[in-house]
Amino acid sequence: MSYRTALAEVLTRAVAPCAQATGTEGRFPRGAVTAFGATGLLGLTVSTEFGGAGLGLPEAAEVVARTARVCPATAEVLRSHYTAVAVIELYGSPWVRGEIAAGRHLGSLALAEDDTGEQETEARLLRPRCTAVRSGGVVALRARKHRVVAAGEADSYVWSSRPLGTPDGLSLWGVPAHAPDLFVPARPDGAGPPGSATSTVLADPVLVPAEARLGPDGGGHDIVLRTVLPWLLELRTTADGAQAPHLMAAGVRPAESLAAS
Repeated sequence: MSYRTALAEVLTRAVAPCAQATGTEGRFPRGAVTAFGATGLLGLTVSTEFGGAGLGLPEAAEVVARTARVCPATAEVLRSHYTAVAVIELYGSPWVRGEIAAGRHLGSLALAEDDTGEQETEARLLRPRCTAVRSGGVVALRARKHRVVAAGEADSYVWSSRPLGTPDGLSLWGVPAHAPDLFVPARPDGAGPPGSATSTVLADPVLVPAEARLGPDGGGHDIVLRTVLPWLLELRTTADGAQAPHLMAAGVRPAESLAAS
């Protein structure tokens, strides 16, 4: 079954029936995410070597855009997931890549550390305040991450911190969502589409293995510029374009939607 056929099936069977409740009640679309996993769409961009479809940004953008027409919250979850997977594909473990391909792992991003409500920018994502302190084979990460999509719902976060061994730049980590001392407030912080579980995640601190680092120490700057930002911006552009006709019909200009997201 092609990914387009799978997507049409999931949108009809799992996304559309719960879209209204997701938007009006702010309920995370767990059933839709499970359906995306079961049909291989969560693993759309994972290498075929690990069981994924081996596709790329254009196909991910199509999935996000078509989903956005039905349920903006589910599209936002996919947008964060596919961007996280782009990083994991480059630097993540074979086990995690296999779990994503099998539809058992939802990724997300924990990069922003201010709560200005602005869209993703280099300034927001390239200057982490999160500290990283290594003791033996364990690294302690201490931070307050804002505007994390699927907070408390994802299985892992691509997390940024200051480097361990250099004064400048940033490092990226794969932080399991079940790690002790990660805290998500009971109520979302109001950012993102209702139902996307966009909220703050606190680490005070969270302990991760040293090998959980994604890429070289201090090398996260290039990863954000070359991978994270291009994926985020392309997936946002396609999602916003898909939603525009519906927003205009509701009397909302796209610029107002962007300002509110």
